[in-house]
Amino acid sequence: MPREPNGRLESGTSRADWEEKTLKPALERSGERDTEFETSIGPVERLYTPEDVADVDYNKDIGYPGEYPFTRGVQPTMYRGRLWTMRQYAGFGSASESNERFKFLLSQGQTGLSIAFDLPTQIGYDSDDERARAEVGQVGVAIDSLRDMELMFDGIPLDKVSTSMTINAPAPILVAMYIAVAEKQGAGSGDIMGTAQNDVLKEYVARGTYIYPPRASLRLAADLLTYCAANTPKFNPISVSGYHIRDAGSTSAQEIAFAFANAIEYLEACQARGVSVDEVAPRISWIFNTHNNFFEEIAKYRALRRMWARLMKERFGATDPKAWLLRTHVQTGGATLTAQQPENNIVRAALQAMASILGGVQSLALSCYDEALAIPTEDAQRIALRTQQIIAYETGVTDTVDPFAGSYYVESLTNEIEAAAQELLDKVEDMGGAVAAIESGYMQQEIQEAAVRQQQEIEDGRRIVVGVNKFKNEDEAPQTIFRVNTEAADAQIARLAAVRKERDDGAVKASLAKLRKAATGDDNLMPTILDAVKSYATLGEISGELREVFGEYRAPTAV
Repeated sequence: MPREPNGRLESGTSRADWEEKTLKPALERSGERDTEFETSIGPVERLYTPEDVADVDYNKDIGYPGEYPFTRGVQPTMYRGRLWTMRQYAGFGSASESNERFKFLLSQGQTGLSIAFDLPTQIGYDSDDERARAEVGQVGVAIDSLRDMELMFDGIPLDKVSTSMTINAPAPILVAMYIAVAEKQGAGSGDIMGTAQNDVLKEYVARGTYIYPPRASLRLAADLLTYCAANTPKFNPISVSGYHIRDAGSTSAQEIAFAFANAIEYLEACQARGVSVDEVAPRISWIFNTHNNFFEEIAKYRALRRMWARLMKERFGATDPKAWLLRTHVQTGGATLTAQQPENNIVRAALQAMASILGGVQSLALSCYDEALAIPTEDAQRIALRTQQIIAYETGVTDTVDPFAGSYYVESLTNEIEAAAQELLDKVEDMGGAVAAIESGYMQQEIQEAAVRQQQEIEDGRRIVVGVNKFKNEDEAPQTIFRVNTEAADAQIARLAAVRKERDDGAVKASLAKLRKAATGDDNLMPTILDAVKSYATLGEISGELREVFGEYRAPTAV
């Protein structure tokens, strides 16, 4: 609706008139709730009007879905053409147990797998390592060798099922195992579909499952990126993660900025190897985190698509439109789950899922209601999957593309988040990039300070968490939760011993020696890692060779 020069809408009153004649008497009568109205990046105004989006150019800043800058989505038809991939994060105990859970989820209508690995696997230790014993199979599946990967995907065709693997420091090893299993099934490396997280830089600031120093880790990540760009065209060799940054306590702007800074490091590492961004960028996928502020999360996904498209086109000079696209998986916020009244988490995850879908994501998994207590039960996994299916088929939110486009609030918030994220990204770039910012401790400190502010708000009662600091059940009984079989470690260690006994030790030693020699040079390590995996060298043995060459990272001690 057109406005006159004084801000008055042609068919109505000015904002000043409304504030004086309508708003003021209402505030004098009853006021507003005594709370702080804000997102993670700043205050929320009482009212948004056309004045708040007066500078928005539709064609330049919003555009049409499937067209640059992709604010409204990466596909012209979005969910009218194809629904998002429905995944549920799963994996526990042994490869055989996880195989059974995967088959259950696929039978329930899940359209892709998302694998959780146990802690020893994530940091490159075999299950029989004395440092691993207490954690074998506890927070994910234990994978020690190619034999375990074969068991985990027994009866699951890897040329037909897309698999996401949450693995970082040892990602090249796990992907090599995945490729080897596909080949044993009769599929070529060009047929496999899925994603390896492989975003090891965020481990130093948000998660902690690193092995080697940052620059050695960056080399391994780039090795996997460039190898897969040439050999596995359907497989995404990296999923840059804002998820763990957000769950560590960051704001939405920090989540975007620090994830983008890490992605820039990976791209520049590939460029240094002579691989263009037009070759690598289309193979980058993402994982972001949806928290509870409904409109902030919708705006976040719109902002990050636009910001990435501009970054790729204007800074990197990418000419392939596929390189401009930001395609993202989303997991609902694990840090928002509460152990108190855990059934409330079903509602939280449903609303977070709805915000993700209204934000235009490509893949989704819900954190299950009992995950604040333990590994999810089958019932919890089923509820999470049914939540996605209800949203997809019963709510109508998939009927039109980007339904919040044009909202004064959402468009204004989209701009605000992008501006805040860009300011942070510029600061990291001025420091010399993500690795330099990690080594200086800048990213870690920024996230920690945001997390402390959030926790203080909860403790002071300024941020309400239902069931925790308001509407509590004082006599709440303990919940029945899933527990991993305590004998899983013994069985896993016995299987590992059998593998060591049956394999060709000469071939293993030769492959490991070849790997160590390659690691001291500059060649891509993926071919030698793949050879070692096929000889049934274990995860711990391969990681151990690389530890000897690269060393291990020790986080600086805070003073």
